[in-house]
Amino acid sequence: MKFAKMHGAGNDYVYVNAFDTQIADPAALAIELSNRNFAIGSDGLILILPSDKADVRMRMFNADGSESEMCGNGIRCVAKYAYDHGLVKKTEITAETGAGILTLQLFPNTAGKVSKVRVNMGQPRLKRGEIPMTGPAEEQVVGAELRVLDRTFHITCVSMGNPHCVIFVDNVAEFPVAKYGPVIENHELFPRRTNVEFVEVISRGEVRQRTWERGSGETLACGTGASAVTVAGVLTGHTDRRIVNHLLGGDLEMEWREDGQVFMTGPAVQVFEGIYDPM
Repeated sequence: MKFAKMHGAGNDYVYVNAFDTQIADPAALAIELSNRNFAIGSDGLILILPSDKADVRMRMFNADGSESEMCGNGIRCVAKYAYDHGLVKKTEITAETGAGILTLQLFPNTAGKVSKVRVNMGQPRLKRGEIPMTGPAEEQVVGAELRVLDRTFHITCVSMGNPHCVIFVDNVAEFPVAKYGPVIENHELFPRRTNVEFVEVISRGEVRQRTWERGSGETLACGTGASAVTVAGVLTGHTDRRIVNHLLGGDLEMEWREDGQVFMTGPAVQVFEGIYDPM
């Protein structure tokens, strides 16, 4: 099986061109490939497929084999792969995801390879029923109290096609993400589990984020999470609509426009290509 190893701000996946390769059990393959000691190593597996609705289609599987609706860093790399490998020949494309069809603007470098992608992440979904969360379906969750283990957090919850729980903290570098992240991910409030973002506000235009990703643990970056943080920052009054988000793997430029659309601009990098053939 031919594959490419790619990352967006350190959020790394194994990418397979499913235009010409059939994958019988992608969930099991994601678990196998993601092992960093005995296989390629990644945060999961992303398939790049044909679509009858868009230029390409993305399916994304976490390291534990669970399928997610969307991945903001992953979709940028899908766009890069599609352009660099000739699946598309234009610099504005559409991609079908489990969260809907997204529009992406590609920025090729002087070598003719895409180095940066701007994604219209769409409008956030803010009601409990849309995220989804238990409780009154029409209610928004902004700064609500949540008791977890020995602490009470104030949570703001957003769906960017997948669920996110955003928590603002004073010092994110020293925050015990691995302690609280999995407990919140699997909390009964979230019937499909949730991604958890722990965020330190540096200024009204700048934040620092760490992410506990549903099904993968702490990752170096999360694009849908950065989008959720942008929305949560505005809803709670912490930040402006345009911010720079510093993640462990790099920076993302974010904007929640007045028309409700969230835009994300960030890098897309291919690390290497190879053939996976376990003997």
